[in-house]
Formats: sequence, C-alpha cells, structure tokens
Amino acid sequence: MQSYKTIRKAASAEFVEKHSRFIGYIAPVTTAEEANEFIASIKSKHWDATHNVPAYILRQDNAKRYSDDGEPQGTAGVPVLSVLEKAELVDCVCVVTRYFGGTLLGTGGLVRAYSHGASIAVEAGGIVTRAICKKLSVTCDYGFYGKLSPMILEAGGVIEDTLFEDSVTVLFRLSSSVADTFNAKLIDASNGRYAVTVNGEEFTDID
Repeated sequence: MQSYKTIRKAASAEFVEKHSRFIGYIAPVTTAEEANEFIASIKSKHWDATHNVPAYILRQDNAKRYSDDGEPQGTAGVPVLSVLEKAELVDCVCVVTRYFGGTLLGTGGLVRAYSHGASIAVEAGGIVTRAICKKLSVTCDYGFYGKLSPMILEAGGVIEDTLFEDSVTVLFRLSSSVADTFNAKLIDASNGRYAVTVNGEEFTDID
C-alpha cells in the first residue's frame, strides 16, 4: 500500500433525532488493542447510554469489526462501518452513542441516524491522506540553492530544514512515487553536479 486515508484527529459531534441523542466519536488507531481501548473508554464515559455502537477498520490484517450493541441486527453497526468504507478510511475507530428519547425510529430511521452519526464524526475528525515518502537531502552551492527550493516545492515536496554552512543542505520529504523523477530533473538542471541523498522512508501526511 503506497498511500491510504485515515482520520486526522480524535473528534466528536452530535445531533438529536426524534428526541434521541446521538453522539459520534472517532479516532485514529493502528491496532485492534488501541481500537478496543477507545471503544471501552466511550462505553465507560457513556455507561448510562442506551447503545454504544462501534466499528473500526485497520490496515493490520485488513481487520474490520462492528457491533449493533443491542439495536436490531443490521441497523447500527453495519451503517457505521459502511460510512468508514465509503470514505475509504483505514486505521480508525468510530463509536456512535445513543440515548433513547422515547420515540421508535424504525429500521430505516435507525440506519439513517447511525450513518449520520458516523458521518458527522468523520467530518469533525477530518480526513488525511498518508503516503510513503522518502526523507531526502541535497547539498549544493549558494548559487544553485535559489533553483533547488522551487524545484522541491513544485514536485510537492515539504522542506523540513535548511543548513547554511560552506554549502547549503536542504532536508525535505517527497512522495516515493515521484522521487526518482525529481532526482533525474535535479541531475539535469545541475548538469550532473547534484543528486539527492536518501535518508529513510516513512508514511507521512501529504495534504
């Protein structure tokens, strides 16, 4: 997997439907243990709620889990999971809490309510794309430095640090998918004087 979408930050949002209060919670996680800890924390916080409906999707082992937590089968957990799937999210967990308000919503109403609870939680948390990026550096003279920075930015790179000494060293990250193309352009633009040094690789936010 060269890139994936996940939740930027833990967040929550709520709404009321026919006197029932729904609170959607979402958070980024990377393991089933982290997901289950988050679910447990919400259940502990809302121990008096009528339902706490969880769902999560992980990159690890392509794991997907959900529960209706006492709601009629297929009306709660599946809709929450479907919101995550349609947004193509992984490494995140969502819990939609419901305080029953005395009015039955019916099967269709429950599906819509739990879907909406998950959707507003996703919106509150924000979606971020993470891709494998190479951690790169280029050391050049001061004359070429004026060309180098615009080249990095034009390629979608993010400059993390610049060291000004006898020469200039620019430390930056760049999507792995364009790193080779960037290096070829750099070699060509500098008439073979400069090339990138690869210092590592990691998943990082690219938007």
